[in-house]
Amino acid sequence: MSDSRSPQDNAKIVDPMTIGEPIHVDRYEAFWIRISLVTLVAFGLAIIISSSVFSIQVPGVYQRINPNTLMTPQSSLFANPGLRELAPGQYEAYIRSQIWAFTPSQIRIPAGANITFYVTSQDVQHGFKIAKTNINMMVLPGQISKLTTRFDEPGTYNIICHEYCGIGHHNMYGQIIVE
Repeated sequence: MSDSRSPQDNAKIVDPMTIGEPIHVDRYEAFWIRISLVTLVAFGLAIIISSSVFSIQVPGVYQRINPNTLMTPQSSLFANPGLRELAPGQYEAYIRSQIWAFTPSQIRIPAGANITFYVTSQDVQHGFKIAKTNINMMVLPGQISKLTTRFDEPGTYNIICHEYCGIGHHNMYGQIIVE
């Protein structure tokens, strides 16, 4: 039996990437690559520093809840939502969003108080934005969103739904009154 391979089959196959020749990058292109990398690092540092200095928090899923049992007093704090004082200057607020209202629609707290918001939706997707603060959450049925903030300045802070939730969306608002 004879070998049917040709002499070209025995030739060494060379990968062009393993030759070791440097890749040529134009001087101007290298300049813009460096500028892009420096900009990305600067933005990353700005996010890390601002989040630690200014206490910026990203809202997330705190817990899950069945929207069908939201109004059951023995299984849900959202059946009777409102403000609860945990300690002097420490509060938690349970807020329920439903077509086209926040319950409770008005919360009163003293200036300098820390308040943790627990917000959920009974029906559709809503938004929860408190004007003049960094509180801005997406409110979804079956999900409890949680954020903590401090109100140092007395005044009225409006709560606004910023997600379109139906024909009466423009009427969905509430207030936090800091005394």
